[in-house]
Amino acid sequence: MPKYVIERNIPGAGNIPAEQLKAISQTSCGVLNNMGPQIQWVQSYVTSDKIYCVYIAPNEEMIREHAIQGGFPANSISEVKTIIDPTTAE
Repeated sequence: MPKYVIERNIPGAGNIPAEQLKAISQTSCGVLNNMGPQIQWVQSYVTSDKIYCVYIAPNEEMIREHAIQGGFPANSISEVKTIIDPTTAE
């Protein structure tokens, strides 16, 4: 199943309080539950003005549908082609 990185431009994302992040996460999980098991949220990285999310889904359209239903921006969606890490150098 393809893996995607979603870039969400959210000014002030790094200052979002924990309770609001919890609510956003609950909204996301609710949408995912309604969409079925084909789409999965792996994790997200919160930076100053963006949130980068990693999802597993059969296609980009499903990622976009999740963003629409959840009310989240999806400014950029990129399919991961290969994953490298320090063990790649071995």
